[in-house]
Amino acid sequence: MSLRKNMTLEILNQLENKIQHTVNTITTLQNEIATLKHGNQELEQLINDSSDEMKALREENEKLKQDQQVWQQRIQTLLTKIGEITQ
Repeated sequence: MSLRKNMTLEILNQLENKIQHTVNTITTLQNEIATLKHGNQELEQLINDSSDEMKALREENEKLKQDQQVWQQRIQTLLTKIGEITQ
């Protein structure tokens, strides 16, 4: 009986060790998942910020192009007037 009891206790100890190892592995994986989720959230925010910044830059670029066109028209008008005066 004692041999059987020792074997049963040994098997239970091994099972307990395996369960503890599994719990530790699950905890480690959960921590890694949480870290990765946090990293993903930071990257998503960076993408959103970059997208907003790009949109603002495109709008500013378009406005500058329009301003340039207006100035070119004004300069052309002035050059035409100067040309008329010198004729």
